[in-house]
Amino acid sequence: MDPITENVMARGDLAHLALFLWASGASGLLAWSLRELAASNRRFNDFVAEIARLTALFRDRD
Repeated sequence: MDPITENVMARGDLAHLALFLWASGASGLLAWSLRELAASNRRFNDFVAEIARLTALFRDRD
C-alpha cells in the first residue's frame, strides 16, 4: 500500500480517509457533470443556430 494510506490506517483515522475519498469522488463527479452540461449547452446552441439558418434559407427562397 501507499505510505500515506498505511500511516492513516496505523493512526486509526480510517473515517478521515473515507471522508476524503467520498469528497474527492463527489468533487470529481461535479466537475464531470458541469463539463457535460457545458457540452450539452454548446450542442443545443449549435442546433438552434442551424434551425435559424434553415429558416432564413427557406424564407429567402420564397
